[in-house]
Amino acid sequence: MNVQNLIIGAGPAGLAVAGRLRKAGLDFEILEQTDKIASKWHNHYDRLLLHTVKSLSSLPHQDFPLDYPQYIPKQQLVEYYENYAKQFDIKPHFNCTVTSVIKKNDLWQIECANQKKFEAQNVIIATGLNRIPNVPNWKGQDIFEGEILHAASYKNPSKFKGKKVLVIGMGNSGAEIALDLAEAKIDVGVSVRSEIAVIPRDFLGRPIQLSAQKLAKLPFRLGDIIGALVRRITFGNIQKYGLPVSKTHPRILIQEHGRTPIIDLGTIAKIKKGEIRVFKDVLEFHENSIRFADNKIEEFDVVILATGYYPAITKFLENTNSVLNNAGEPAKKVAKGEQKGLYFIGYDKFTLGGILGTLKKDSALILKSIKNDSVH
Repeated sequence: MNVQNLIIGAGPAGLAVAGRLRKAGLDFEILEQTDKIASKWHNHYDRLLLHTVKSLSSLPHQDFPLDYPQYIPKQQLVEYYENYAKQFDIKPHFNCTVTSVIKKNDLWQIECANQKKFEAQNVIIATGLNRIPNVPNWKGQDIFEGEILHAASYKNPSKFKGKKVLVIGMGNSGAEIALDLAEAKIDVGVSVRSEIAVIPRDFLGRPIQLSAQKLAKLPFRLGDIIGALVRRITFGNIQKYGLPVSKTHPRILIQEHGRTPIIDLGTIAKIKKGEIRVFKDVLEFHENSIRFADNKIEEFDVVILATGYYPAITKFLENTNSVLNNAGEPAKKVAKGEQKGLYFIGYDKFTLGGILGTLKKDSALILKSIKNDSVH
């Protein structure tokens, strides 16, 4: 099939571009490896709410319904995405896993595992940072008799009643899963693998995301100073609870290191109460226990790996040297030179608004570039 624009991925990023193209009257096809719109959101754990405010998280040309809460639960978010697809007549080729994207004779050749083939002038890759679960390997892991699962498989605490659970990793998912388990009175600990930065989701009844955007405009890093004061008032000294705190301001972590701070929903309070225990990094597994970096040994029945994901773009995109960085993530949103006509969306970690907050701007950038190229 020959098409002007081909979008890979029918999650929020792919939908954002599709909505822009439809509104502009440009043809496109969209490929999705699962059988659902926004499949990742269908599969997230039950309690998940957006950590970003609804006013900064909607897709192009369609605000969230007025009756949606400030922080949208995953089920309502899924309904919004499905309705968005209907409204903009976005009909993905479902169960179409892309296996090869390569440029030949100035056109992109795309092949899928189900034998479908496409030829396109432009390819927009929107498969996301969270495509493949990252599963580390520790010494002794293969002899551990308990259950090990990735956070991608976690739904709710019901199956863990009466068990001792260790969550490895304290990013946003790890912190919230630990909180979910603690609230269900399950014996839970969290292994903190590196220094963390924690910010409250709200402060004095106002979303911290909105405050942070205003603070970022202040001169002389006054915003950083005020932000540090807010964290100190909210949390106090959390290092005494075994949490290694980064000395780098969260804004700098985001903008210069691509690291997202933990948006706290109550995990810190549970740690202070002793209802979530803090452990060092994992050193090795034994049959029924785990040894940590401080040589402490503790028994566990279940280990949940909140160890992140990787985009795995190299699994299908050939000739990636000029477009991906050392981490295998897109270096630019609009490719140039031999890779002209290749676009990336949904990979931006360097923002106070989160990935969803970038989609309107980045989809507009991609549309503009496609329009300009079609004129020349």
